[in-house]
Amino acid sequence: MDWLEVSEEQMRQERQKARDLRRSQWWKNRIASGICHYCGARVEPRELTLDHIVPLVRGGRSTKGNCVAACKECNSQKQHLLPIEWEAYLEKLGRD
Repeated sequence: MDWLEVSEEQMRQERQKARDLRRSQWWKNRIASGICHYCGARVEPRELTLDHIVPLVRGGRSTKGNCVAACKECNSQKQHLLPIEWEAYLEKLGRD
């Protein structure tokens, strides 16, 4: 995989920003619908997790434009994949 060098300090800072986002009104509004960004499933809002579209370990940031509400299953499956890799993964699942 093509991984960027992301320092521990940068990871710590981005994780703190993500914690701050989860406490914000913006995040409460995002999860209020209870819909997963990836699969569209309806779940309890408190069960949605914050997912970084571009993962932190791949150079992503904890910004509103890079964070979405995802169900735990999608977030666990996506892990550190970039959006194009996630799409390819989903397509592969559809063919099996």
